[in-house]
Amino acid sequence: MIFRLTFLGTSASVPSAERNHPALLIEAGGHRILVDCGEGTQRQLLRSGAGFRRLHRLLLTHPRFDHILGIPGLFSTLRLRQSDDLLTVHGGSDTLDLVVRMLAGLWGEGQAPIPLTLEPLMPGRFFNADEFMIDSFQVRHRDTDSYGFVLETPPRRHLRAERLASLVVPDGPIGKELVEGRTITLVDGRAVAPEDVLGPLEAGKKLVIIGDTKATDDLAEHVRGADLLVIEATFLERDAALARDYGHLTAAQAASLAATSNVKQLILTHISGRYADEEILAEAVRAFPNSRLAADLDVHTI
Repeated sequence: MIFRLTFLGTSASVPSAERNHPALLIEAGGHRILVDCGEGTQRQLLRSGAGFRRLHRLLLTHPRFDHILGIPGLFSTLRLRQSDDLLTVHGGSDTLDLVVRMLAGLWGEGQAPIPLTLEPLMPGRFFNADEFMIDSFQVRHRDTDSYGFVLETPPRRHLRAERLASLVVPDGPIGKELVEGRTITLVDGRAVAPEDVLGPLEAGKKLVIIGDTKATDDLAEHVRGADLLVIEATFLERDAALARDYGHLTAAQAASLAATSNVKQLILTHISGRYADEEILAEAVRAFPNSRLAADLDVHTI
């Protein structure tokens, strides 16, 4: 299984002609998950070709307006399209309270234009499927109720094609049973055990998403060993004091976190228009060479 990321919005709090407000679509194992929903997200979904179909979950990092003001427009469009898919919104209690008040102001108290359920986040696992699981952890960003997310596939042993061929194991659901640890019996009566055809245990894939945050010192335990870390880089190191005042990271801080946490790849987002992209990337690469800047409508898979 792969994680497919579509960066729908990559700007900081002020959008630009090239960068929309924050939003990220993750597709994995038949699930479509939206992380944050800045103003204009519904148009970005159309521009990317992803569309509105089957949005299963909305994960909200925190209750700042640049991360949530796209919700009313998206919900209104889903209503007009007569969507009956249930959308589950996950966020901290303060974040969900703001969403409830926003919906009440538009559609009436306790009302929503689409089938909707709100699930408050607590640190730990809140979603578990066969293909992957999602954990949340608290993030420090000024006085907000903020969360980051870890999406991870379980370790697996894969079928060895040469062993299947030598034992004349046919294609089909038999393979799934073997992967799941069950011995199967072939039509000729031979028993084939998982150990006969499976390779060594391989680590799963780990994706970490962090929105706005003012520090990295308590993030390493969650980030460690990630195949991909997506995190903000709103300021450059020359403006570190300003970054602290506003509760954000510099590109150097984000890259240093990746370098010391055995991360394989770093993608920076929440990009401020005060800097040239090349300058931001250069600062990050000095600390962590496998860094890149996200741009709107970029697609990345792990």
